[in-house]
Amino acid sequence: MNLSVFLCKALNRFFPLPQHPFNLQNEGKLSYAEWQFDMGRRTIEFYLDVTDENEMFKGKKVLDIGCGAGGKTLYYASRGADAVYGIDTVEYYEEEALKLAREKGLEHKFRFIVGDAGQMPFEEDSFDTIIMNDAMEHVDHPYEVLLECRRVLKPGGRLYINFPPYYHPYGAHLSDAIAIPWVHRFFSQKTLIQAYKDLVKGLPDGEKRIDFRISRDDRGNEYFSYINGMTVKRFEELISRVPLAIEYYKLVPLRGVFKGFEKNPLLREYLVKMVVCILAKGDESIGGQV
Repeated sequence: MNLSVFLCKALNRFFPLPQHPFNLQNEGKLSYAEWQFDMGRRTIEFYLDVTDENEMFKGKKVLDIGCGAGGKTLYYASRGADAVYGIDTVEYYEEEALKLAREKGLEHKFRFIVGDAGQMPFEEDSFDTIIMNDAMEHVDHPYEVLLECRRVLKPGGRLYINFPPYYHPYGAHLSDAIAIPWVHRFFSQKTLIQAYKDLVKGLPDGEKRIDFRISRDDRGNEYFSYINGMTVKRFEELISRVPLAIEYYKLVPLRGVFKGFEKNPLLREYLVKMVVCILAKGDESIGGQV
């Protein structure tokens, strides 16, 4: 065994795993979709200082980008939306999402789309509300996705974005198996890939997790394909160029003790818990400043 892989796995034993939907599902406690539904309000809590659920959902046509198994999308449907659409690239989530929609009596409001958010099968000016909850750090071409959001938003519509930046303690998105904070700053991607594969290979869904997180590039090298390394700096550069107006922007610190560090260009990448942004489409929207 590679020494760095051994060290990573050995150190990991000292850190208890945080609650994770993949593990809850394996334990038979909650399906991924059920967990998402239960967490639905938490997916929008960072916007509620400046808006409310009625403004976001009541009577609205809503799109949830990166909807996963559709649980959070169905939560939005339960808050008075006229229609909700969830889009995700993972095909096998559709069955679980539709099952929960039937159980919640929301199937008449809900549609699951398997597709790429950078090339969405919707007409212009289709949606009142678009939500990207924990999705900006996963899309392959984030600027193209933002342009698509503008295209399918109705004039006056809003795009709600929140995500943990890449250098967040768990920004590597491996906490279903590796709980070391900032692990991606201490170990190489090659080490983390092997350690992750070793830790999940015996699980009932181990192969599915590996396929979900890891791909091969044109040279045959493995890499984490499910994250794009979205930092605070990169995101701010993107939204300064996208033709949408910035209505709200906030960097939420990890803890209250770190308040103020979000103003430091270097430390904020490590000490910000969540990037929160609301973008609006006007008749002639232009990018804004943060």
